[in-house]
Amino acid sequence: MKLNDYFQIAWDQYIETTPSAKKINDLLSQRGESVVNDHIAFRTFDNHALCMDRFIEFFKQYDYEVCGDYVFEEKKLDAVHLENKDKACPKIFISQLQNNNFSKKLQRLIKECVESEDFDFNELLISGSKNWHISYDQYQMALEESEYAAWVLAHGIRPNHFTVLVNELSSFSGLGELNSFLKENDFEMNTSGGEIKGNPAVYLEQSSTMADSIHVDFDGETHQVVSCYYEFAKRYPIKEDILFQGFVTSSADRIFESTNKVIDK
Repeated sequence: MKLNDYFQIAWDQYIETTPSAKKINDLLSQRGESVVNDHIAFRTFDNHALCMDRFIEFFKQYDYEVCGDYVFEEKKLDAVHLENKDKACPKIFISQLQNNNFSKKLQRLIKECVESEDFDFNELLISGSKNWHISYDQYQMALEESEYAAWVLAHGIRPNHFTVLVNELSSFSGLGELNSFLKENDFEMNTSGGEIKGNPAVYLEQSSTMADSIHVDFDGETHQVVSCYYEFAKRYPIKEDILFQGFVTSSADRIFESTNKVIDK
């Protein structure tokens, strides 16, 4: 499979669970914009079957390499970002739950789900799915401890979000103007830590919508749960004509909260 073919598959999976992203892209296109994707993000568990190293191995075949690593102490996550030798390709951001820092009950649930049956990781990643079944009660139990863990258990290893590179938009003066445009079009923004996370001093500004919601099957019962969100990033030069390509943990920590959304029953 060619890399661009995989990106198209991943995008199709993403907008299936995040129709707001497609609507935003359509609105930007109507303004004459051509959206450039800064990075694609994935969530997973620290388990040999699904860990970050599996993702890294998959993307290395397409000339990606690890260019940064991060720790999120509050949310008990580790993360890396990958860059391609072809700088036109989006970065890949992979985070994983520090399973051992949670209750034995949650650890057992994750282990039982992830190791429930044999599977090919690459096939699972390309399908953007999961190879396990959980009940809604199990989902709710996980949600009490970690929204992140509950999200992965509900959705599997499909893309968590795509990201518009604001630097490539010509009809907005900056992230603040873009955010205003989105709110005028009735999109709810993540305000945790402020609507704009970061600043030029750390070479990166980020914002995001609050996640959409979709109906998910839980062992034969369908329930509405939080799905994915759309992120927006403006990067600043660390030296002349060279944009900062990394991530800022204090900002990303708040971006994670785009899926901290209460679903009206």
